[in-house]
Amino acid sequence: MVISASHNPFHDNGIKLFGPDGYKLSDAVEADIEARLGNLAAAALAGSADLGRARRLEDAQGRYIEAVKASFPSSLRLDGLKVVVDCAHGAAYKVAPRVLYELGADVVAIGVDPDGFNINDRCGAVAPQAMRARVVEERADLGLAFDGDADRLILADEIGQIIDGDQILGMIARSWSEDGRLKGGGVVATVMSNLGLERFLGSMDLELVRTKVGDRYVLERMRSDGYNVGGEQSGHMIFSDYAKTGDGLLAALQVLAVLIRAGRPLSEVARVFDPLPQVLKNARFGGGDPLQRPAVKSAVAEAERALDGTGRLLIRKSGTEPVIRVMAEGEDRRSVLRIVDGIVAAIEDQAGEDAA
Repeated sequence: MVISASHNPFHDNGIKLFGPDGYKLSDAVEADIEARLGNLAAAALAGSADLGRARRLEDAQGRYIEAVKASFPSSLRLDGLKVVVDCAHGAAYKVAPRVLYELGADVVAIGVDPDGFNINDRCGAVAPQAMRARVVEERADLGLAFDGDADRLILADEIGQIIDGDQILGMIARSWSEDGRLKGGGVVATVMSNLGLERFLGSMDLELVRTKVGDRYVLERMRSDGYNVGGEQSGHMIFSDYAKTGDGLLAALQVLAVLIRAGRPLSEVARVFDPLPQVLKNARFGGGDPLQRPAVKSAVAEAERALDGTGRLLIRKSGTEPVIRVMAEGEDRRSVLRIVDGIVAAIEDQAGEDAA
């Protein structure tokens, strides 16, 4: 069990459960647990003597540091590389700077003063502006930003340009494919990944397999179909050769290995494709299902005709709030923006009528 707010503020802390095999639980198992928690009165609870015992795992940090360093090629070092690392006042605040330092980097650490309330607060992978500014200020070679539980990685190159998970996936896929290390003939990502990534992988005869949003779904597909690289545009990176979950620091070391071997700036190494313009907006609704209203269906159908063959449209309900997320991507940003705005307006208009 892990207490975590992931990439959210401290007041969103919750509990993550992992199975005995080290993987996240499936949706079905989680639903079963929730159902049992909702009916505790009828549950057969264990007596206090049967609840088990707790013990401290001595030197957990040291063990993790050695494990993650083992994923980095032993023939490489980070000497001469200046790295800004933003730990979001979270789980990596001690281990990430130490690992980078032990591998030879000149480390500038920010987001390393947790007080129980400042986790993910205007810092880290979900707010990489502070990291990007520090890279430019320090004239560093690159910046790394993790989120609170350190399973996301967002980069900034030497001139402060943000590099998201899609670019990282493309960079690693190309490098590992050239080295004969990539399994499954492609990578696994979600429906949110940019069409530019899919086209880039296709140019190398590699496949982009898409899943629902969520790293658990990425990992499930990796396990079922034999892929060893997967991730999300948001920065979740999963390398199943080394870990059973996303790990931002481990992902950073894979990026750094590619960078060192290339001997070129990150701006040249990590920008492997030109992303198509992508627009994502939220439409809030109070009840009912606006997506089933004729006016909304008509707006969606018109958008699909406009994007036919040149882009994608994705519409999905949030799993945590009364919001419908509308995403479109295509060759022309103004057209994409107009399409998204039209659908959002239709949804909100129908949601207003439902409320009335």
